[in-house]
Amino acid sequence: MNNTPGWASPGSSPSDEQGAGVPRPAQPADGQGTGPQWSKEQPPAGQWSPPSPSGPAGPVPPAPGWGGGQHQGGWGRPPVAKPGVIPLRPLGVGEILDGAVSTLRAHWRTVLGLTITVSVLIQIGDILVQRFLVPRVPEVEPDATPAEALAQSVDAAQASLIGLIPTMVLSLIGTLVTTALLTVVISRSVLGRQVTLSEAWAEARPRLPQLLGLTLLLPLMSAGIMAVGLVPGLLTGSAPLAALGGLAAFVVMIWLVIRFSLASPALMLERQGIVPALRRSAKLVRGAWWRVFGILLLTILLLFLVSMIIAIPFSMIGLAVDGEGIGGLLTGSQPEFGWAFLIITGIGAVISSAITYPISSGVTVLLYVDQRIRREALDLELARAAGLSAYGSAPGDTTPRS
Repeated sequence: MNNTPGWASPGSSPSDEQGAGVPRPAQPADGQGTGPQWSKEQPPAGQWSPPSPSGPAGPVPPAPGWGGGQHQGGWGRPPVAKPGVIPLRPLGVGEILDGAVSTLRAHWRTVLGLTITVSVLIQIGDILVQRFLVPRVPEVEPDATPAEALAQSVDAAQASLIGLIPTMVLSLIGTLVTTALLTVVISRSVLGRQVTLSEAWAEARPRLPQLLGLTLLLPLMSAGIMAVGLVPGLLTGSAPLAALGGLAAFVVMIWLVIRFSLASPALMLERQGIVPALRRSAKLVRGAWWRVFGILLLTILLLFLVSMIIAIPFSMIGLAVDGEGIGGLLTGSQPEFGWAFLIITGIGAVISSAITYPISSGVTVLLYVDQRIRREALDLELARAAGLSAYGSAPGDTTPRS
């Protein structure tokens, strides 16, 4: 039995090549090869009773429970254990989102300590970069000739790109660290175990180089696909061809992003390399692409709304406090924001990141767990790792499933 949060030994094979020692879900009577479909809603324990030929059915004693106590059992179906933030069965959309939020509540010291520290460091670096290193974007003069206007537009685009690169690098570092550490925290929360920030760092640190490679590979892959779609139209000067190629490239890019969306938790929790993690994600997403896409899209929309709700008031306060910035907006010229605006909006960004980072990482990790429960009976391994030795036994039978 593997009691580590990875739930799988290093180099574990994908689901189709599992060894005999890894438990699988029981096959249904129709022989279609799919795992058992568990109802999302189960009646409270003791409410069902088996039919009795000799008289009215009597109540059945409640099934034994484990962990947090949120479980139900009945005649003919196993009880559902919940040692941590999720029940050990296939999850619904609401349960995945609730599990991510529950992780933030249950481990708020570790999670907020991590996200606030990383966000503060990123915002300080971003403020210093924006204030001292980023060149001011030149304005395009309205009375310039077409050639001068084109040159000024190119200069403005270059200045904007120079200002964007440091922000992207800082965001990449923050995403890398928070993803690695939060994956460890969430994996422990599934088992109902506490974890300190130092313990999460010690476990995640050896996987950071591979995670960095994966984090860089996916955007580069998307950029390459988009370039392939746009280049034919740009070379021939055909706007319709460029638009059609860009649309096709965008569809392929979204398909690949969803297909590889579970590669990060696979890399961290199964000790996989970059390419095996991509293959593992593709295997887990296969047949459930639309479901994964819908859950991730819903999460993105929710987090975007949360970010806007937090960011807009801080931006308005920053504009009201910073006379230089609001004066530029009123005159129609490019505003030059001072320290007050940058600090106030930075505080809003820190608060927003402290909330959105854990939920985003939580949804991804719990989606990975859900897919493995559906395909590989991971709930049995999780229950054993949580110390629930009787989980998976028939009612009245204390012999663990092998």
